[in-house]
Amino acid sequence: MSKSSNLAFKAIADPTRREILRLLRKHEMTAGDLAERFDMTKPTMSHHFAVLKEADLITSRRDGQTIWYELNTTVLEDVIAWAIDVS
Repeated sequence: MSKSSNLAFKAIADPTRREILRLLRKHEMTAGDLAERFDMTKPTMSHHFAVLKEADLITSRRDGQTIWYELNTTVLEDVIAWAIDVS
């Protein structure tokens, strides 16, 4: 298993990060929109975003002071393919 797969599994082990990925399935969202859905501090949300970005599960872009997050399906597809291959 590759390093990126290990990072992805670590990232999706957390229920909050899985929920962030679920919310991003249909369209990109701002950091603020995502944060409103969780009862967490900004630093905690930033940590979750950083873990997901490190695993390449999400990408971000800045528009002025707004950060937009989007799901990166390529890595998820790789993880799913690995899981299918193992079973």
